[in-house]
Amino acid sequence: SEETPQNIEDLDNPVEKGITPKFIYDQLEEYVIGQEKAKKILSVAVYNHYKRVWSNKHSDEKTELQKANILMYGPSGSGKTHLAQTLAKILDVPFAIVDATSITEAGYVGEDVENILLRLIQAADYDISKAEHGIIYIDEIDKITRKSPNPSITRDVSGEGVQQALLKIIEGCVANVPPQGGRKHPHQEFMQITTDDILFMVGGAFEGMDELLMKRVHKDNYSIGFKQTTNHHDSSQGVIDSVRHQLNPDDLMEFGFITEFVGRLPVLVTLDELTKDDLVRILTEPKNAFVEQYKALFRMEEVKLNFSEEALLATAEKAIEQKTGARGLRTILESTLTEVMFELPSMSGITRCDVEADAIIGNAPVKLSNDGSEIIELATLEKRSA
Repeated sequence: SEETPQNIEDLDNPVEKGITPKFIYDQLEEYVIGQEKAKKILSVAVYNHYKRVWSNKHSDEKTELQKANILMYGPSGSGKTHLAQTLAKILDVPFAIVDATSITEAGYVGEDVENILLRLIQAADYDISKAEHGIIYIDEIDKITRKSPNPSITRDVSGEGVQQALLKIIEGCVANVPPQGGRKHPHQEFMQITTDDILFMVGGAFEGMDELLMKRVHKDNYSIGFKQTTNHHDSSQGVIDSVRHQLNPDDLMEFGFITEFVGRLPVLVTLDELTKDDLVRILTEPKNAFVEQYKALFRMEEVKLNFSEEALLATAEKAIEQKTGARGLRTILESTLTEVMFELPSMSGITRCDVEADAIIGNAPVKLSNDGSEIIELATLEKRSA
């Protein structure tokens, strides 16, 4: 298929350009490990979104195609942000990310919804027409519900207010955006942007949703079932993943979203908990795999970096233990290698660095060696500060 056009707003019919769901999926495969079902749903949804943009401008199609924004539901570290970023990269469109907890309804201290649009405009180098075809990802959307299963969250009123404020830009409107951000000022000039063709993706871990779904799907044996499954991670994960895929709009409303807000997010995408195998693959397989990035950094010092299979497994196990998923992998590698990366540029004759499982766990040093195979041991930062 042909390469992605430079500007999506100049797109001819996406089909003629070789932009198909399969093209998008294949590109995602190069950067995103696992989540096959989610990648397929997203590929179709994003393809249909830009086909709709093209159709509304160029086609004689009489049926009005409504915008299909996307909600992603999945545990922390399962790849929601990474998927949204990668889609924008594949399509070469401006991308902005915002945390839902920073947004406030009008009149309160916090971030106005217009500032979200400003971020997108900035990502498009202030090219409004480019920004109007971009992607905005709103993270932690589950934190703005009007009633939360978590009693410690007391954002009921403002949560609904934020949903109402977001509703306008998500469904499509002409917004006045202050060029400097912040609060509106009477003497400030505004930039006008139409949000009709901006794709909004929202995501969250939805703490408490698993239980809500188990209660609905397995109501007969819920009381014992859920308690048992939460205590036995391996045997239960398949059950929980299966239940997550049955998420529907009613569940979102019960969780605390207003009907109109749910109605503007018709594409529901469930992400599974990443397995140990997934995490090991994430370390080594994608085009921009973490292990490959560190190997490149070490090559710049003319040092060959090696990770044993056991070290990769230990990294994945540590991320699962810390409940950080894929996002925790880099942090683990960074803390393991920081001391080495600090010392290495000042050392001479080192040609090789070996990382074993014990170094990842923090029980043993990282090993450096020179041409004569003399081994120098450097403690990991974690071990040194212990």
